[in-house]
Amino acid sequence: MPLPKPELIVALGDTRYLVERPFGSWPQNAGFVTDVTVDSRGHVFVMLRHDPLTQPNDPRVIELSPEGDYIGGWGGDLIADSHMLTTDAQDRILCVDRDMHEVIICSVKGEKLGALGQRGEPAAPFNHPTDVHVSSWGDIYIADGYAASRVHRFSAYGVHIQSWGSQGSGDGQFGWPHAIWTHADGRVVVVDRTHNRVQVFDHNGAHLASWTHFYQPVAIWGDADGNTYVTDMIPSLQKIGPAGEKLGRCRPFLNGAHGIFGMANGDILLAETNPSRLTRLRLLDQ
Repeated sequence: MPLPKPELIVALGDTRYLVERPFGSWPQNAGFVTDVTVDSRGHVFVMLRHDPLTQPNDPRVIELSPEGDYIGGWGGDLIADSHMLTTDAQDRILCVDRDMHEVIICSVKGEKLGALGQRGEPAAPFNHPTDVHVSSWGDIYIADGYAASRVHRFSAYGVHIQSWGSQGSGDGQFGWPHAIWTHADGRVVVVDRTHNRVQVFDHNGAHLASWTHFYQPVAIWGDADGNTYVTDMIPSLQKIGPAGEKLGRCRPFLNGAHGIFGMANGDILLAETNPSRLTRLRLLDQ
């Protein structure tokens, strides 16, 4: 008789979560999980990564119900090299097409609404971008991480406002800006993966602080209280307060998470690439 599966509980400071994996299911797909986001309805959007030159045009984005039931998929004819994605206040889905040097703006049904960058053209202005986030003040921030070591800022209308950063290890420089998040207080928080740190800027790109207690940080998400959650390759998930204070650390995945996003009920979703799956951290009663 098989033994019952263990119950795994992790803690971030005083907050406890039950580890549930895998979360959600979808039809067979050649891609593997690379990121996750959630819209205002609580619907979950899972991004799958493929090699566009050797693999079929399977859906790049899978839509799930809040409880993980399959709703549909799209993007196989739109996105080549999926990397990360996010939602905005209008429930648009912004998808980073990394090796096509483009951020594609879609409806929740996968209709193309617009784009930033020039598709297929490096340095116009993106050079293998990594992540995108839409701020509460409407500006769009893009981490341009694999070949540019830059952050770009666009208006809500897609007009380029500014760029900052260069290759290096100084304040405001980057090795590999891999993920980005903005907080309602104006902070722009950037994962600098190869330099084992997270840098904090104001909304105009002025450097405010660096957090250095990571090993190859990967993904980032922020809650409504201004706390920041960062995954790294130890592997661990860390929670950092608005002033940079360490609020908790745990190990809720097997080998790490390439994406992270929170749900309105306090649960946290983690996009694991190896093995390819979603994990849900279900908030336990406090």
